[in-house]
Amino acid sequence: MTPSDGRALVALDLDGTLLSYAGDMAGAVHDAVTAVRDAGHEVVLASGRSLISMLPVAEHLGIETGWMVCSNGAVTVRLDPDLPEGWVADDVVTFDPEPALSLLRHELPDARYAVEDLGVGFRMTERFPEGELEGVHVVVPLEELWATEVTRVIVRSPESTSERFHELVEHLGLEDVTYAVGWSAWMDLAPLGVSKATALEQVRRRTHVQPHRTIAIGDGRNDVEMLRWASRGVAMGHADEVVRGAADEVTGTVEDDGAAVVLRSLL
Repeated sequence: MTPSDGRALVALDLDGTLLSYAGDMAGAVHDAVTAVRDAGHEVVLASGRSLISMLPVAEHLGIETGWMVCSNGAVTVRLDPDLPEGWVADDVVTFDPEPALSLLRHELPDARYAVEDLGVGFRMTERFPEGELEGVHVVVPLEELWATEVTRVIVRSPESTSERFHELVEHLGLEDVTYAVGWSAWMDLAPLGVSKATALEQVRRRTHVQPHRTIAIGDGRNDVEMLRWASRGVAMGHADEVVRGAADEVTGTVEDDGAAVVLRSLL
């Protein structure tokens, strides 16, 4: 895939891809993203993060227009500096979290649970550690988390492991939500059938980019569908075997600015 082939859609995960797990972005990565946008490609940030947590990253990158895929695909927004808030929700997919939460609280009674309030913050059963979630935080009883349909549920259980989360999902047999285990203390629940890939396909159609002109870079299990969706799916060097197996190629680790290497290949 060369620049002469035309405009591409470049889908970029954030944590572990553009950002270190400490939340830092290397200058080489920043400059590479900017250069790809300046070259006319459609750069789409695609993350499990909420909208309010992604907006500062977009601002840091100078991205004021275009599209972002938030909450693992449940929320797609269009950025426009002329809008009052600078963005508008183009597509929001919700689900009823009560069945999943009712079962999970019996298996993980000491876990912390939160649901996203789009563009505002989170309602949660207990406050999360400082810096883990952005926006306004409101502590409520667990039952109030399922008072309305939501885009996303977060389960934080530091004593659990990724293996424990996967075993729990299989044991509970819940089939009406999608699960993504980001790291050992964290699990996201999203509407059934929703992923970064489903949202990105909608963006691709809206931006009139051809399927063979799609690139995606990611490092986590919630990136697997996105990497398979892209014509050129690239896994970060530190990704596990499942993620690497879903990709067409593997780049360097986040510490080695692996995303920048891929992005520079588009110039």
